[in-house]
Amino acid sequence: MIDRLWAVAAVVLVVNLPFGYWRAGTRRLTLPWILAVHVPVSFVIALRMLSGLGWRLVTFPALAGAFCMGQFIGARARRWLSHNPRP
Repeated sequence: MIDRLWAVAAVVLVVNLPFGYWRAGTRRLTLPWILAVHVPVSFVIALRMLSGLGWRLVTFPALAGAFCMGQFIGARARRWLSHNPRP
């Protein structure tokens, strides 16, 4: 189960990268911002069900952490790319 949990956590992180990138370009608490935060939740729920992890309490910290890190890294990537444009 642990291997499956880390694999799903890695997928959750990668799925959240573009949503974090998108979120960083929107005004806070607007409809696009809310969508950028909440649309990936449906993917996480689907991954939980498809992987067989279910709703065990031990899975929440790993998946919530992966979700937040994906959003954070995506937002940082947007800021970094806006400050370092291509030549």
